[in-house]
Amino acid sequence: MAENKKLVEAITSRDEDFAKWYTDIVKKAELADYSGVKGCMVIRPYGYAIWENIQADLDRRFKETGVENVYMPLFIPESLLQREKDHVEGFAPEVAWVTHGGSDKLSERLCVRPTSETLFCEHYQKIINTYRDLPKLYNQWCNVVRWEKTTRPFLRTSEFLWQEGHTMHETEEDAREETLRMLKVYEDFYRETLAIPAVVGRKTEKEKFAGAMETYTIEPMMHNGVALQGGTSHYFGDGFARAFDIKFAGRDNKLHYPHQTSWGVSTRMIGAIIMVHGDDDGLVLPPKISPIQVAIVPIAMHKAGVLDKAAELKARLAKSFRVKLDDSDNSPGWKFSQYEMKGVPVRVEIGPKDIEKNQCVLVRRDTREKIFVSLDNLEAEVEKALQLVHDGMYEKALKNTQDKTFTATNFEEFCDIAKNKPGFIKAMWCGDVECEEKIKDVTGGVKSRCIPFEEEHISDVCVCCGKPAKHQVYWGKQY
Repeated sequence: MAENKKLVEAITSRDEDFAKWYTDIVKKAELADYSGVKGCMVIRPYGYAIWENIQADLDRRFKETGVENVYMPLFIPESLLQREKDHVEGFAPEVAWVTHGGSDKLSERLCVRPTSETLFCEHYQKIINTYRDLPKLYNQWCNVVRWEKTTRPFLRTSEFLWQEGHTMHETEEDAREETLRMLKVYEDFYRETLAIPAVVGRKTEKEKFAGAMETYTIEPMMHNGVALQGGTSHYFGDGFARAFDIKFAGRDNKLHYPHQTSWGVSTRMIGAIIMVHGDDDGLVLPPKISPIQVAIVPIAMHKAGVLDKAAELKARLAKSFRVKLDDSDNSPGWKFSQYEMKGVPVRVEIGPKDIEKNQCVLVRRDTREKIFVSLDNLEAEVEKALQLVHDGMYEKALKNTQDKTFTATNFEEFCDIAKNKPGFIKAMWCGDVECEEKIKDVTGGVKSRCIPFEEEHISDVCVCCGKPAKHQVYWGKQY
């Protein structure tokens, strides 16, 4: 038991130091480690397995909408990047440049991709000629580089993994539909797979993506009341198409510019999983993306028949679930703590007395509830338990979001909430960027998160300046 206590104590309490708690989990659950390259991380096998499960689920969802995967180059010539002015200005501070090939200076600098709009557009210019070539629904899974000043594993690193969809459409209506369709894919994925609720809506002009006409976002709340931009979907109009001279012969035999979208999520979702669901004992993983869904721990495995029965249970469960049988010589108590640290959704305990009674014990990671079940119905009971874990995690996260969402009708009230009650603040806004800037400066970093699709009428005036309000906005601090 001393070993178990030491293992748990190694994690800083969430309430004591949330940032240190987060870092402890990343390292001690063996998700990632720091590398010798400043701002970059080593994603360890357990962390990468989570990403692979996320990728597989999302990839299936994308392909069900007709999206195809491609791969674009890592490098972007400077002249190509410069062809979309607003886009370049938005990314300029974060761009990493390659200036030499071996010992020779390059005739033109190459940008290490921070995103790939320009590369996709260069390619689309070559392959889109007629309306019959549309839509083009492409996505790539890749790494990107953004030279960050302050980094934290998964949340903000100089290099990270993501997917970026880039689509071209015949009409504005088609492109706008695609923009919202992919946002809905993200929203459903967060709820159905990650057990994470989120606020969904449109970014303000100030916060939209560089070069986009409209940016839509999914904003989950972390346990400590801080928001995380969980994914974005952008409508570009025909701005990039004009910059890259992408034209197609329309149904009217005239030349037209296609309308473009872009959408993406990244490995920062793993950070969201940690901060939404984790506790002082470690990770709590949503069953659908957990590398191990069921951990089998034999009790008194030195006794005859225990290991054989545990192996039999593993063979049965492995047909439907991701299962690990721990037959190491560590104590059962150590194993319990280890799999709690790693966030395994369900633990199966089986010992001599259980075998006599033709039963085993299922333990839920989210609630620690123990359930005695017959071995005859084990598969069905495990499936039921995994669903209960998912549902319980979602409800707990939803309650946290609801409990940490506040409403303000005047600036004094807004500032008081921002100072004393971490979370979302619902308040009215006049639409002027000056008020956004003032709110951010006065509150020490509270920004507009999004304008929700279903706006509430909280008052008639802007919470900041008192002028007539145009929108209800969710405000909050962000990672």
